[in-house]
Formats: sequence, structure tokens, C-alpha cells
Amino acid sequence: MIHLILGGRRSGKTRFAEQLAHNSAKQVHYIATAQVFDTEMGQRAKAHQAERPPTWYTHETPFELAKVLVQFRDDNHCLLVDCLTMWVTNMLCADYTPEQIASERKALIDTIQASRATIIFVSNETGLGIVPEGALTRRYCDEAGILHQEIAALADHAALIVAGLPLTLKNAAATGT
Repeated sequence: MIHLILGGRRSGKTRFAEQLAHNSAKQVHYIATAQVFDTEMGQRAKAHQAERPPTWYTHETPFELAKVLVQFRDDNHCLLVDCLTMWVTNMLCADYTPEQIASERKALIDTIQASRATIIFVSNETGLGIVPEGALTRRYCDEAGILHQEIAALADHAALIVAGLPLTLKNAAATGT
């Protein structure tokens, strides 16, 4: 089962994803992609960790996401990846070339397709605003949009979270697709 949970900043998407992970009744692995570069971000990370059940495993994975997911690919695991757009940001800030990002994305997609685990992806929807002024920001939005489309194509369930409320975008179980 693959879930894609999209939303804006502070929309409730992580809380929604954590509830899905909890409801899975599987061993949860929380894959955190954010990097802590300042005190405020460190405080946010600690607050998020404190809210998680003590039985969940946390893996800090700013790069090479597929290498972590492949370790827990059997069906008794639930992998909660928070978040894809931070992962893209990390690669852009590390000066990955478009080819390197495409290679990482392909490795992730291949890993998803080979996995039997429940995987929940959290990501920021960036395509709803104005066209960004700078080239790096446009590249970020483009890379995130491509990644979202590829994962959505594989997903069994996709939701957009707005004000804490899920709007179902895709439900393969309901439609049989």
C-alpha cells in the first residue's frame, strides 16, 4: 500500500500521515529527510520526535532515500517518509545535477515498486502558487512536481490536506484502479 499525502505548510499532513502509520498496526519506521541547520529547526525536530510513539524507529535520511527504504521492504513494516520536498531541497542545496536527481528519483521509484511495505510519503504541494522568480526555486518546484506525479501514479491512495482535512485525490480500493 502506497500513500501520498500532500499539503501546504502546517496543513496537518504529517498528523494525518502519522495516524495512517499508527492504524497500519505494523512496525513503523519514520524516515526524516530534514536537516537541522539552526536552533529553531532543531527545536521543531525534537518536538516532532517527542510526539511519536516510543515504539517507532526514526531514521534521519537527508540523501539516498531508496537505500533506507529497501532495508524495510517486507510487508510487516510501515515506512513514513517526511518529507519528499525536503529531500529534493537537500539534493538541490548539495548541488546535485539534474541527472543525479533523476537517478535518485529512479532509484526511489524502483524501490517503491519492489517493496511490500506500506509506504506513506508526506510532501509539500508547491504547484499552487505563483511562478517563482528565481531559477533555483523554479527548479525545486519542477523537481517536486515531477516526483509527486511519479509517486501518485504508483500510489494506492493520495490525499491533499487542507486545514487538517483530507481531500481524497486517489483511492484505488474504491475505484478498482
